[in-house]
Amino acid sequence: MSHDLVERLRFLADVIEKERDHLAFTSTRLFPEGGPLTAETVKKWVADPEVAERMDAFVARFSRLQDTLGDKLIPALLRFTGEHVGPAVDNLNRVEKFGWIDSAEDWMLYRQLRNQMVHEYIEDYAVLADSLEAGRLYVPKLLTMADRLVAEVRQRIAASFSQKD
Repeated sequence: MSHDLVERLRFLADVIEKERDHLAFTSTRLFPEGGPLTAETVKKWVADPEVAERMDAFVARFSRLQDTLGDKLIPALLRFTGEHVGPAVDNLNRVEKFGWIDSAEDWMLYRQLRNQMVHEYIEDYAVLADSLEAGRLYVPKLLTMADRLVAEVRQRIAASFSQKD
């Protein structure tokens, strides 16, 4: 076990907990009434600088948490456990098998959704409304997976140090 890898995992777990809390907060502020969203609602949001800022924050925080988990934490955790790190889809299938995420397929959907929210932003209000609504609905699952992965990291680090004693 590399000291650098342990420190990296600790750092990522701390970052993810903050990103998780920020996404949960922004989601609650952007969607106080729930959904479903309409193109007309999103058009009004875009025209209101305060709400548009919240919408930007939601998209950024959703994307950042998903990226940090999928592109940074999962490969580092696999490396820590001695697993082969490969393409993202292979890594996701492996962590699904371990029970660390609910579904690799859902994860890929989050990635597509993230890309859609970023790239379709302001271009088509109906598409953006659908994307934001899907994002809103996926937030609880994404937060749960973040919690599960952080718990796995903390448990494995603690176990590796207790084995040394």
